[in-house]
Amino acid sequence: MAYGQFAYIYDQLMQDVPYEKWVSFVQAMKDRHLHTGSKGFSVVDVGCGTGELAIRFAKEGWDVAGVDLSESMLAIAYEKATEAGVSIPFYEQNMAELDGFQDVDCITIFCDSLNYLESEEDVKRTFSAAYKQLKEEGLLLFDVHSLFKMTQVFMNNTFTSAEEDVAYIWNSFPGEHPNSVEHELSFFVQEETNQYTRFDELHFQRTFPVETYRKWLEEVGFTILSVTGDYSTEHLGETAERIFFAAKK
Repeated sequence: MAYGQFAYIYDQLMQDVPYEKWVSFVQAMKDRHLHTGSKGFSVVDVGCGTGELAIRFAKEGWDVAGVDLSESMLAIAYEKATEAGVSIPFYEQNMAELDGFQDVDCITIFCDSLNYLESEEDVKRTFSAAYKQLKEEGLLLFDVHSLFKMTQVFMNNTFTSAEEDVAYIWNSFPGEHPNSVEHELSFFVQEETNQYTRFDELHFQRTFPVETYRKWLEEVGFTILSVTGDYSTEHLGETAERIFFAAKK
């Protein structure tokens, strides 16, 4: 799914997101399960968006590539990486068709990117594609929305924000499939003339029970290392909103 006009205000809306917690999670999993130094540690950041995580990974000294389906997002990511002084190749690919990264140490799919896949088959194809690209004992690290977040936080709720130069109204409705939501977003962006331009986006997200993800990963050949919640490397609480998986080829 492409983000369209949303790409150009994405970073402003995401400025309070704790990206460093994702970096810490990857570092912890790398140290615990791979025991490799930063030099030569290769990472493909799938669903990289505007490159916030990929750039942080590169600043850790890791060998990073970024993948996203949105051409607009990738254009912004490239500009930001250049400004940050890091060299990151970016590729426009569907994560379910991930290819060209054989024998990498780690593949990450963070910030609930996997939840944008609409079908069970696409999730399973993504796991299979990641498995083929990883070296033996390589890591797949990803997060997804929990069932709790889908049903108790998103479902039939409205969220609003009114900053000085951008405002939005965000309505979440039950989707067509179980544990899915449709996000209707209306943005109001201030122009240089002080007038506001409105544009609308429709985003679909779907999640599955933890045991379903486990089953699909194991069917591909992965070994599950941990399932935790909300950036923790140790615990999964009943009300965790974001579920973190670590799996090894």
